[in-house]
Amino acid sequence: METLLEPLSYAFFQKGLIVAALSGALLGLIGVYIVLRGMSYIGHGLSHSIFGGFAAAQLFAAQFYALAAGLWGIASALAITVVVKKSRVGADAAIGVITIASFALGVALFAKFGSSGPSFENALFGSILGISVGQIVGLVAVSVLTAAFVFLRYRALLFSTFDPEVAAVSGVRVNRIEAALMIVLSLAILATLTVIGVTLVAAMLVIPAVIARMLTDSFGRMLAYSTAIGLASGFVGMYLSYYAGVPSGTMIVLVGATAFVIVLAITGGRGLRRSAGLDSHSEDLLAEPAA
Repeated sequence: METLLEPLSYAFFQKGLIVAALSGALLGLIGVYIVLRGMSYIGHGLSHSIFGGFAAAQLFAAQFYALAAGLWGIASALAITVVVKKSRVGADAAIGVITIASFALGVALFAKFGSSGPSFENALFGSILGISVGQIVGLVAVSVLTAAFVFLRYRALLFSTFDPEVAAVSGVRVNRIEAALMIVLSLAILATLTVIGVTLVAAMLVIPAVIARMLTDSFGRMLAYSTAIGLASGFVGMYLSYYAGVPSGTMIVLVGATAFVIVLAITGGRGLRRSAGLDSHSEDLLAEPAA
């Protein structure tokens, strides 16, 4: 017990534990929609795009780099949506061009001018050192915004995820829902970047949601399970990162990956069939009343 309580004597660890658990829960919640829409790659792409804005903003607006990076990420997300809908370019190609170019810009700017804020390594892999009260407040605000968005637009998100054409005919403004989802995703990535890191955010968007899908055919339960798995991964991963002396983001992802292996061993082929055929089970997920 004394060993478990020791890290809590440090203020930086207390803040880190709160942020890690909340980050995991936030990514687990929004990740359900990303995975079910087959958009796992966009989480990877947007995290890299935001890194470019993160680097550029420190040069031109150092005091407001978080806000500027968030706006950069939102602009990238909306640009991807526009390119996909207005041209013959596929979503994966649009994501690749826009986000990888942004990431390359960020690397170039860091290499050329250095950083006046969080270091290159911390931005890539996450770190609990130097977490400010302002960052915690920002993360809480984004988490509340995301939860409110999911709750208030539950049915619209559900139907636009599985059958956007029918949703549009039924009166759902699918384009607005998709744009709002991309904005929320960008804000979630930015808010969790400090602890998880750019290169590992995409993993935490996917792993909890996939594990949850292996455990249930209910959409409502999938949201709850994914959020809880993300929270637990953040909490346990933060503790283990302290004792192992490795970046927090790395350990959080490893905890999530370990949970995936355990669930796979328990559920066997059934769990794999669920996670491999997300779209084919849309009837099961839709056949439940709104939460």
